Amino acid sequence: MQMIKIFSWNVNGIRAVVNKGAWDTFIKQSDPDILCLQEIKAKPEQISLPENKLINYWYSAEKPGYSGVAILTKPEPLRVINGFPEDIIKTYSVTGDVYGDPNMEGRISVAEYQDFWLVSVYTPNAKDDLSRLSLRHEHWDPAFLAYLMQLEKTKPIIACGDFNVAHTPDDLANPKPNIGKKGFTTEERHGFQSFIDAGFIDSFRLFHEGNGFYTWWSHFANARARNIGWRIDYFLISNTLKDKVIAADIHPLFLGSDHCPISITLDLK
Repeated sequence: MQMIKIFSWNVNGIRAVVNKGAWDTFIKQSDPDILCLQEIKAKPEQISLPENKLINYWYSAEKPGYSGVAILTKPEPLRVINGFPEDIIKTYSVTGDVYGDPNMEGRISVAEYQDFWLVSVYTPNAKDDLSRLSLRHEHWDPAFLAYLMQLEKTKPIIACGDFNVAHTPDDLANPKPNIGKKGFTTEERHGFQSFIDAGFIDSFRLFHEGNGFYTWWSHFANARARNIGWRIDYFLISNTLKDKVIAADIHPLFLGSDHCPISITLDLK
C-alpha cells in the first residue's frame, strides 16, 4: 500500500443506511480503501450490503440491534482481532455495569496491516444521567489507551471511530451550556486528553483549526441544517505517521445517519 484512503462512519444502524439508499451513494462517491463502521446494530446474516469490493469483518454486539463495529477493506489485513485482550480487561477491570458487559457489545475491532494497526472503536456513551460515566472514565478510557500503547510497540496506530466526547470547546457549537453534560464532562475530556498526552495526534487538527467542524447533530431543532453539532468522531494516529497524512476531512454532505463520515488519506511510500 502506498496511497490509502480510510473512512470512518458511525452509521447508527447499517440496515437503515442501506434502506435509505445512502450506502450506495456513499460507496460510489467516496470509494474507500478501508472503511470502519460503528453502531452497525446488526449481525452479518441480517444484512446484505450491495457490491462494494470490500472484504467485510463484522464484530456485532450480542444484544440484537445494538452497538457493533465493522472493518470493510480492499487490502486484506494480516489478521483481525476483536475486543480487548484478557490482560487489559483484567488489569483495568473492564466488566459489566447495569447496562451490561461492554466486552459483549462489539466495541473494538483491530486489523493488522503491513505498515500499521487500524482500530475501529465505538466508545461507551456516558448516558444522559451520566450513569455510565464511571465505567467510561475509570475503566474504558484507561484500558483503551493501554491497548493502543501495547499495539504501538510493534507498529504505528490509526485509531478511528466514535469517541463520544467533544475534546475542546472548539469541538461543539454550544460549549458553555453543555459543560458537565454527557460528551462534555471533565472526566470524558480528560480521558481523550490522555490519548493526546501519550503522543497520539488528532489528525483533523493537523489541517483544520477553530470551530464549525462537526460530525454529529441532534435530530431536534433542525440542528444539522443549522450546523449546531458536535465533533465526537476522530482519527487518532501515532506521531510516526504524522508526516504521512496528507489529508483529514469531515464529510457532512453524506446523509443516512445522525453522524457523518470522516476520513484520512495517507501516503505511505
